[in-house]
Amino acid sequence: MKIGLLSDTHGWLDARVENFFKDCDEVWHCGDIGEQAVTDRLAASFDLRAVCGNVDGGELRRMFPEKLIFECEGVKTLMTHIGGYPGHYDARIKDLIYRERPRLLVCGHSHILKVMYDKTLGCLHINPGAAGRYGFHKVRTAVRFVIEQGNIKDLEVLELDKDAPME
Repeated sequence: MKIGLLSDTHGWLDARVENFFKDCDEVWHCGDIGEQAVTDRLAASFDLRAVCGNVDGGELRRMFPEKLIFECEGVKTLMTHIGGYPGHYDARIKDLIYRERPRLLVCGHSHILKVMYDKTLGCLHINPGAAGRYGFHKVRTAVRFVIEQGNIKDLEVLELDKDAPME
């Protein structure tokens, strides 16, 4: 299964991100969606999983949970907006991570693309950075990867100049 992963759109979805995801089976949004129109656009083209983030208002909070735990192709996955990273997990999620022991942790919030492996938990952490144009980041990013028979592979990154015109 090919997965498109993004976060921190803050109400903006560039057509180049959608194009990057064109062959994906699912798209996962790790919060700070910003506007329902973003998830509506994604859901019109892809099977969508999403969590709300700290900037998301009442309607998005009613539509999407703060955390999702699910299995994808034999890989237990935990998705949240504020998760931290290996060695520095956020206090609000740390106990859940250690209790559930996912093999894949996806989160956003930092606006920094980060892929790290937690040897202690046997867990791959992916933060796709920020796909939107608001925030301190200098490059807009999104990630796609494949989960197949319990293996996470073929990770690719899209980088877009933050100041370039949106398509």
